[in-house]
Amino acid sequence: MRSALVVGTGLIGTSIALALTRRGIEVHLSDADEGAARTAASLGAGRTGRPPQPVDLCILAVPPARIGTMLAEAQREDWARVYTDVGSVKALVHGSAEEAGADLSRFIGGHPLAGRERSGPLAARADLFEGRPWVLTPGPTTSRDALNQALELVSLCGAVPVVMDTEEHDHAVALISHAPHLVAALMAARLENAREESVRISGTGIRDLTRIAGGAPELWEDILSANAPAIAEVLAAYAADLNEAVDALRALAGPDAEAAKRGASDLAELLRRGNAGHARIPGKHGAASASYTAVPVLISDRPGELARLFATAGSVGVNIEDVRIDHSQGREAGLVELLVDPAVADRLAADLAASGWRVQS
Repeated sequence: MRSALVVGTGLIGTSIALALTRRGIEVHLSDADEGAARTAASLGAGRTGRPPQPVDLCILAVPPARIGTMLAEAQREDWARVYTDVGSVKALVHGSAEEAGADLSRFIGGHPLAGRERSGPLAARADLFEGRPWVLTPGPTTSRDALNQALELVSLCGAVPVVMDTEEHDHAVALISHAPHLVAALMAARLENAREESVRISGTGIRDLTRIAGGAPELWEDILSANAPAIAEVLAAYAADLNEAVDALRALAGPDAEAAKRGASDLAELLRRGNAGHARIPGKHGAASASYTAVPVLISDRPGELARLFATAGSVGVNIEDVRIDHSQGREAGLVELLVDPAVADRLAADLAASGWRVQS
């Protein structure tokens, strides 16, 4: 690949452009919002405007509902040799492209599973896709050239290619991304009119659960509309489990001892299933999920404290697998939980305490 055209200079499009320019690819940028394209160019993502001749690859980083018609238009005007997209749904894209009369042999669907809570070109990062899955959905007529160009794009961005069927992809993202976003939004919506006293004591649990609810509503309206059937199917199953949990809790609070016993058993089974499902989420480097032990450390909210804590852990030969931070209410301090291999947790706690850190037991 020597040249590329990125159409749509939001977070994903600009991040792709930055990754490609970093690898020496000549990148052209196009956006209906010329200001966004100029901003992306100012970040070093490429040059604005359509290329004077067809590029090797055109990446359509526009909302899913627009990809099919834009692909057909781009092919009529000969923007590129082959084309891909980055839409988060695939069946709609393939179907609308076929209806618009696009040449599907020169197109392969794509979906990088990476993102941030922030949107727009200023949130873009060249390393956004490093180590992240990038799904490719070739159709029955997709050419080898299109597949190879897409694989090279994934490689240049540092991502990991995953080939899937369009329907399989849409169900998968409904399960692991789209439905969870709606559930997070529903939970966060409970806080909108909650009493201030309730919100003030929020901790890491509710913060982690609702983090993705901070995404741009306009973007998510497009995504949810495009994958509505698959999301509704997942949420229907979720609703059934939720109703079961409600019935179990009400039984536990009721006067019927037998019903309360059944309610406790039903809740235990839901929690067991939750543990089993959580254990299936890939862990570090895509390996099986591992169980870590938390070493809680109180630190002051001063510049350099976190780096100093990590340096101390490194100096005693302990690798930090993950970290959680909970800021104290009303004090310039916080609780940092260092997640480490259980075999070294006690030694790390002792070494940190010996170095003057306030380790909680």
